[in-house]
Amino acid sequence: MTRLIALLAGLATVAVVGVTYLVTLGRGDVAQCFNGAVAGGAIGGPFTLVNGAGQTVTDADVITEPTLVYFGYSFCPDVCPIDNARNAAAVDILADEGYSATPVFITIDPARDTPEVMQDYVKNFSDKMIGLTGSAAQIKQAAAAYRVVYGRGDDDPDYYLMNHSVFTYLMMPGTGFATFFRREDTPQQVADQVACAIDAS
Repeated sequence: MTRLIALLAGLATVAVVGVTYLVTLGRGDVAQCFNGAVAGGAIGGPFTLVNGAGQTVTDADVITEPTLVYFGYSFCPDVCPIDNARNAAAVDILADEGYSATPVFITIDPARDTPEVMQDYVKNFSDKMIGLTGSAAQIKQAAAAYRVVYGRGDDDPDYYLMNHSVFTYLMMPGTGFATFFRREDTPQQVADQVACAIDAS
């Protein structure tokens, strides 16, 4: 009986090791790539939005390769242009190094950011950048999935500002959230971590 228990315990251990190997096979140690938070957080999820061509798209349509997702708005005077330019520059660095990634800009101001406005806006940064808008409810759902906080900053009817969080999220197709980048991260730092994550996936 003792031998049987020992044999069963041994087989169980082999099974656990085997399953663990299969689950992690091909994914590598992505955690080593990041300076800050790593995969495992409840960030990201399904969304349905509208692209610059006026087409309804889902997260599955948009996140088809490593994707840098940023929430902001086109009327933003300083933070959003700087962050979008950084993300576009990181994607250019990655392209020069043989990697492909997509920068995505999701508005939190759908009243002003129509599909046409978003299409024109993102072209200022990168031909690869995808601009997304939608109804107020769609934007609220997408922002909630990414834990993005936003709100109108003043009562000016036309030239109001929006308050919003300013993280960029690295989303990987199939596995979702990998890490986030802060405003102080440089294009090269972002590119290096994204490249590492691609290599480790």
